[in-house]
Amino acid sequence: MKSLFENKKSSKNNQVKNQIIEYFIVNGNATNADLAKEFNLSVPTIVKIVNEMCDEGFVIEYGKLETEEGRHPNLYGLSPESGYFIGVDINATCVHIGLMNFRGDLIDLLTDNSYKHENTPAALEQLCSIISNYTDKLSVPKEKIFDINVNISGRVNPDTGYSYSIFNFSEAPLADFLSHRLGFKVTIENDTRAMTYGEYLKGCAHGEKNVLYINVSWGLALGMIIEGNLYKGKSGYAGEFGHNFFVNNEIICHCGKKGCLETEVSGLAFVRIVKERVSNGESSNIQQDDKGNFSMEALIEATCNDDTLCIEVVESMGRKLGQSIAGLINIFNPELVVIGGTLSATGDYLMHAIKSSVLKYSLNLMNRDTKLVLSKLKDRAGVIGACLIARKRILEL
Repeated sequence: MKSLFENKKSSKNNQVKNQIIEYFIVNGNATNADLAKEFNLSVPTIVKIVNEMCDEGFVIEYGKLETEEGRHPNLYGLSPESGYFIGVDINATCVHIGLMNFRGDLIDLLTDNSYKHENTPAALEQLCSIISNYTDKLSVPKEKIFDINVNISGRVNPDTGYSYSIFNFSEAPLADFLSHRLGFKVTIENDTRAMTYGEYLKGCAHGEKNVLYINVSWGLALGMIIEGNLYKGKSGYAGEFGHNFFVNNEIICHCGKKGCLETEVSGLAFVRIVKERVSNGESSNIQQDDKGNFSMEALIEATCNDDTLCIEVVESMGRKLGQSIAGLINIFNPELVVIGGTLSATGDYLMHAIKSSVLKYSLNLMNRDTKLVLSKLKDRAGVIGACLIARKRILEL
């Protein structure tokens, strides 16, 4: 099965096969006539190539296309069982893992695996154990698992396999270490970029060509789809939106600099600001632990239950975020801006404030064709995106 990918540059025929697979991924099932028109090839040539792909197991027939008159042409598409991909999405307190078939259907999802996310060898080993336990229990043939993609926060170069923010413990690429440790081909990707790609193919951004995805979780980051392509930048680090200078607040960001937007708009900022205001005597219904602390989940729940203090903080963050998004709209003129990540669960409290600021600070000619929406995939965006990135990597070999 892997020969098609490994030798794709060896012949024009194999290149066309990969292009057909990519066409099916984006557009779904198609007839031979559709493919011939798309790739400017004769129908007999396409028929020959598609038949070969059926013999190889990557493509199957999906019945007849219903038409009003004339012959009903055959519909072809990707064969679900020809290969599988695993996506691993790391969060602050848990890990989500999913299995996707070659057609792009998520056929297994294991969420909320307890995990203490720290930048230590022990945490990396725990992550490997979680993934190994998952793969050991799968019923699909192990040789058909073509790739495991692991989402990593911060600065990640997916092409070289290096992570420069976490788990950078040796000169060897993290992807190589994980491949050796797990016994499968492993790739890594920035978590926000994976979420962006998931939303692009399987969420509310499907069909758009220029999309910005704002990940508002513990941190703040940006993913970009430009002219239908996932944008990575020169070294794979594009999207560090949260570390743009925003305000002279004298708060040191975890990146080491002062004044970052992330210090005002993020889960970390949410917790810090609410804690400060509660300490100053403001009332709130937030559920606290025995030590008087509260989690971001508790803050989100309080917001959704009409806690005035939390609503005020969320709306304040939304106005600041909208001001910065307005600048992005002026620069990129996107069709769609998707708000995702953990804090997107505050819903309209966050979105109304963002939209108000966008209207105030962006050019009308720019923003009138831009839609602002909440993520459709929500907390599944990362794991779905990781699976899709794994499939994408195989096609890029």
